[in-house]
Amino acid sequence: MGNGILVVCEHDGGVFKKTAFELLGKASELASGVGGDVTAAVVGSIDASSLGAYGASKVYQVAGGDFDTSNTSAVVAALQAILAAADAAVVLAPASPQAKDTLPRLAARLGLGMATECTELGVGGGNVVGRRPMYGGKAFADVSIRSMPAVFTVRPNSFPAQSAGQGTTEVVAVSAAAPALQARVVGREDASSSVADLTEADRIVSGGRSLKSQDKYDSVVRPLAATIGATPGASRACVDAGYAPHSHQVGQTGKVVNPSLYVALGISGAIQHLAGMRTSRVIVAVNTDADAPIFQHATYGIVGDLFEVAPLMQKELEALDR
Repeated sequence: MGNGILVVCEHDGGVFKKTAFELLGKASELASGVGGDVTAAVVGSIDASSLGAYGASKVYQVAGGDFDTSNTSAVVAALQAILAAADAAVVLAPASPQAKDTLPRLAARLGLGMATECTELGVGGGNVVGRRPMYGGKAFADVSIRSMPAVFTVRPNSFPAQSAGQGTTEVVAVSAAAPALQARVVGREDASSSVADLTEADRIVSGGRSLKSQDKYDSVVRPLAATIGATPGASRACVDAGYAPHSHQVGQTGKVVNPSLYVALGISGAIQHLAGMRTSRVIVAVNTDADAPIFQHATYGIVGDLFEVAPLMQKELEALDR
């Protein structure tokens, strides 16, 4: 009978991702309701002792060889070994590309229930309950899981990142059998962008087809995003028109985002786009069409020409930063 909460902590380039601290903080909050300790799961070579300052009483780590390459089969094998060692009642993981690739495989292998893409977590009847959007964010479902452990993946930026404290942790090296790999990672090419990936960005400024050209996208969206330390995004129509790369696409066929601030410039708010961003905490929409669907979901709406409004926003924000 397991107890406690195990948090899957992802890292990149020798640094833990923000989601690790977000989930450790939330796990510490939930632990008082479900009982047990908060522990961490780490796959790959990295100094994991710092996680104690964020609430992890113990860290279970599998590292070395293929486990350092983010190979899907290796990560699944490592997590399976960690779950056996930790004996947790609940597993929390980020709704990241890697977790979307590995956690369903792990859950199927072990016969575990799993709730994905949660935006809220709470406690009901001594069990963790996850709230997840459905039907493109039009409805929400509260999901509880009977399996042990119960597995939840959580969208980035759903909870505030916990500040480092004074805690210490014990790092336990877990042995995992080398998996029979059907593919191997032979190289890695890191993105050259200096801004956060859309899926982890806390602030996003997106543009639509109304920008009319790549030059306008580069001269309107990117400078405004840079002013507030945001990541540039785009609607599918903007990407299809060639104004922005596909890596910038937000929506059902692009990336699902969950920032604290989402600025939509010239985006009408088609259901496919809303499905990718409607859980954003604050949505600011700028559109000349007062009846645009985006205004039904916006926290703040501005009916106006984006080519006039966006530079004014940038000017005011730059003045605040002085």
